[in-house]
Amino acid sequence: MLVFPAVDLKGGRCVRLVQGMRGRETVYSDDPVQVALRWQGEGARFLHIVDLDGAWEGMPVNWDVVRRIVEAVEVPVQLGGGLRSLRAVERVLEAGVERAVLGTVAVTEPEVVAEALRHFGPERMVVGVDVRGGEVAVRGWTEGAGVRPVEFGARMRELGAVWALYTDISRDGTLSGPNIEAIRKFAETTGLRVIASGGIASLEDVRRVGALEPYGVEGMVLGRALYEGRFSLEEAMGVLSTEGSPRGDGKGGRCGR
Repeated sequence: MLVFPAVDLKGGRCVRLVQGMRGRETVYSDDPVQVALRWQGEGARFLHIVDLDGAWEGMPVNWDVVRRIVEAVEVPVQLGGGLRSLRAVERVLEAGVERAVLGTVAVTEPEVVAEALRHFGPERMVVGVDVRGGEVAVRGWTEGAGVRPVEFGARMRELGAVWALYTDISRDGTLSGPNIEAIRKFAETTGLRVIASGGIASLEDVRRVGALEPYGVEGMVLGRALYEGRFSLEEAMGVLSTEGSPRGDGKGGRCGR
């Protein structure tokens, strides 16, 4: 199973939010490029970058920082936040981003996702499924979309999506533990290849998410727990290796990530 260290960008700095709320961020570094290089140096095989300002504004904002990260690291980068048009997706992929995460636009304009899947291929598109109170949220997690996550995931699968980033907003940045049952149900029901995010706080949480691999959970995003030193990236990957989850390169088959 693949582990994605998170690099969340706000105002050009590396931060972590609590439940995605503005004004509840902790600044971890003024130099996100060095943060990305740190995770690469500690063994990351893939990075997860979020342009938080872009998610709120509806268009990429921290583009210069993203570009510098992509140029600096050798590992692939997954990027979300404000990618709401085919042109925005094209721009980031042409710049070297490996995968684009499409959240709000997948709800409001699913035809854009369908076109992106056809044009760039399903391996380079990730549908963002941001969940609060059993409902998918949009526009930087500020509004409910009135659709249940499993229903939404099924629609995206019908369009040709294969990857989904499932984030439990109520647990994101809280270190309260992941919602294992909800993640399992979403992966098992939709048949999407799922990256789990939100609440992972301990090596035991890492192990529990890793145990969901047979259901289609193929990755996890780690944020605050890494930044606050609750465990190291090497320890997290070691737990998954010990449990028998291979640490693939993110480009292989269903059980090889």
